[in-house]
Amino acid sequence: MFAGTLTKTAGTNAVIFTGMIHSTRFDIAIQLETRAKMSERSPDYDVTAVNKSGRKVRIGTAWNETGNTTGNPYISMQMDVGLGPFRVNAVQSKEALEAKSDQFEIIPLVSTGTMKSGSISGELTAMDADNAFAGYVANMMFDLDFMLIENDYKTDEKHPDYRIEVSSPKGTPIRVGSAWMAKGIRTGNDYVSILINTADGDLRVNAVQNEEQRGGQTFSIIPFVESGEQDQGDSAGLSLVA
Repeated sequence: MFAGTLTKTAGTNAVIFTGMIHSTRFDIAIQLETRAKMSERSPDYDVTAVNKSGRKVRIGTAWNETGNTTGNPYISMQMDVGLGPFRVNAVQSKEALEAKSDQFEIIPLVSTGTMKSGSISGELTAMDADNAFAGYVANMMFDLDFMLIENDYKTDEKHPDYRIEVSSPKGTPIRVGSAWMAKGIRTGNDYVSILINTADGDLRVNAVQNEEQRGGQTFSIIPFVESGEQDQGDSAGLSLVA
């Protein structure tokens, strides 16, 4: 659950990039400083930040990388701010690449794992404006308040209908997942298929309505179950980038 920006500096000193990284627990200003490479796979940068005492500390390392399919450059970062290690990428949009911009967007590293949803509960409520939803999902170790914001960039049937956002301590929106409006194959009832990227893997749940809720604004969040009830096309292309 991370977001942020990174900007290439115009100077020639050791600081090559400056930026901000946000999560639900922190907002931190970071710098990427050049470091001596000992081998081809050695990091290209040290990631530094200033702690509460005003001391500059090293919080991670970063590498210049190239996308396997796109051939586009990006920066892979591994950091630890005292809450456990995490990895993010700094990428550029098509527009930024065409404009040869110095601006990068920090996004979560897409997880290949899946977080078990068997003990998950939660609720989703339709808002009165902007076709948005507010909700929460929780278990004994995990508790997250979030918003579903309509995806204005949807151009394909399989693209998400909503992006899922949470807020950093300073109120910066952080995209942590996607959601699709779906319809049960057997029942024909509407539900919301939800994918949330967490530190423990991708969490998949459904927001459904029982008989009492049907036709209203409230949905109950239940664990995702692989069955014939869900059209497999509804879950195709799950990603944070569409």
